[in-house]
Amino acid sequence: MKGSIKQRSPGSWSIILDLGKDPATGKRRQKWHTYKGSKRAAEIECARLVTEMEKGEYVEASKLTVGQWTDQWIDAGAPGRRRKRVSQRTLERYGQLLRTHVKPVLGNRLLQKLRAPEIDKLYSNLAEAKKVAPRTQHHVHIVLGACLATAQRKGLISVNPMSRVEQIPSVSEVYDPDGDEQTDDIGEGLSETELATLIAGFKEMPIYPVVVLAAASGARRNELLALRWIDLDADKKTLRIERALEQTKKYGIRIKPPKTKRGYRTIDLDDGTVALLLQRKAQHQRLAAGIPHDAKVDLSLIRLPADALMFPALSVSFTAPRHPRNFSREFADKAELLGFGKTRFHDLRGIHSTALLDAGVPVHRVAQRIGDDPAVLLRNYTKRKRSAEADEKLSATIAGMAAGFLGGN
Repeated sequence: MKGSIKQRSPGSWSIILDLGKDPATGKRRQKWHTYKGSKRAAEIECARLVTEMEKGEYVEASKLTVGQWTDQWIDAGAPGRRRKRVSQRTLERYGQLLRTHVKPVLGNRLLQKLRAPEIDKLYSNLAEAKKVAPRTQHHVHIVLGACLATAQRKGLISVNPMSRVEQIPSVSEVYDPDGDEQTDDIGEGLSETELATLIAGFKEMPIYPVVVLAAASGARRNELLALRWIDLDADKKTLRIERALEQTKKYGIRIKPPKTKRGYRTIDLDDGTVALLLQRKAQHQRLAAGIPHDAKVDLSLIRLPADALMFPALSVSFTAPRHPRNFSREFADKAELLGFGKTRFHDLRGIHSTALLDAGVPVHRVAQRIGDDPAVLLRNYTKRKRSAEADEKLSATIAGMAAGFLGGN
């Protein structure tokens, strides 16, 4: 492999790389590059290109822009190092972050010319824009980094400028691309008495069984709304979790498998929660058969569809899922009326795991139950305990807690 330079005009040079003879035609092959600068700088650049070619790291010159590459990356499904397809919801979130925050600033920049200081400047501008939350700034960094890493793996750039970035946005939360359920957010902490009061306030509402099950299981909102009656084993008092809702612009609301292997799990339930769910199932069976609530019949003879949901949008059918965001809004509105204005539905998951850890259940067992990473669970628990009042400790086991908020059920 050889290289040479040739002056084209003052301050402009041609770098000529000699690739040897083409085995097929016998003709000599060359690659030409234009370089502007001093002769010495051109010689250094020539040597660099020769070294890259000898190592197999050479990247052909391209006019592909950052904006064009981000579009291609999204269209390809945002491939990453693990070669796992991301969910449609995640893909749409990636595209939104790149379109909103990256393309307006760097979109017209040639991908091969992108440098770390330009990315630092992007991050600096995001930090100065008070409308862009620190969490969003961190999300932009994660997504842009993944996008540029793919470009390097595909040979579109020889060096990933992200490796030299210095102003990396950082927040304490772990990235949740779906944006619906913040997996590393300590949320609102409630004492056992406060939790019982909160849940009792939902008793006359249709979403009451969902709220109870959330507090008794620690399951995510989208997992609960995707539960089917076939997932409940009342005799063994267990509940299988093996699917979740996903809301996307392309497909609307649909049911899909959990995002990770941890999401597949079977959890134990207490007697009170099982009894409440069976009451709910009986209501569905009577509704499906058109039987009055006070009529005495053998409900075991009434079969619900195999894909009947536990908590469907009943106004449509037993298999039509609820709108997850509307459900969260309904919970938040009621919680605010009850005097728990800062409490979200997702906080019930954290309250559940905190109760189990306070009761001495090992971290790995709690993490397995709620389908989370043990390290993330422990970090959240530490934050929650540090921020809670000393006298607001949840020390009962989950069965005892459930018996408290279920009352006479």
